[in-house]
This record gives sequence, C-alpha cells and structure tokens, in this order.
Amino acid sequence: MAKNENRQFIGLKCSRCGKQIRPTTKNKKNTPDKLEIKKYCSTCHQVTVFKETKIGK
Repeated sequence: MAKNENRQFIGLKCSRCGKQIRPTTKNKKNTPDKLEIKKYCSTCHQVTVFKETKIGK
C-alpha cells in the first residue's frame, strides 16, 4: 500500500486549560493553515476551541 506523504501527525491542545489530547492527522495539502476545532474538554467540562500543536515522534 502506498504511503500518503500529504498526511501529517498533529496534536490538539485546549485553548482554555492547555490539556493536550491524542494525536490526529491532517492533510497538509488541503488544510495548510493551523487547525482550530471545537471539541469537548473533559478537564474544563465544556466545549472549547482546540488548536493544532506539533507532536514529537
């Protein structure tokens, strides 16, 4: 199976408390800007904005 070089591993970090959730991937060709997603934060107990961060391999 061919390796997709456009997929990039990223982390998501809560903008309110700073908790980082599990790594995910994004297609850097389709979304070159930093990702911002509204998700539920289990530490804050509410829906907050999660921003993209780099993760170490």
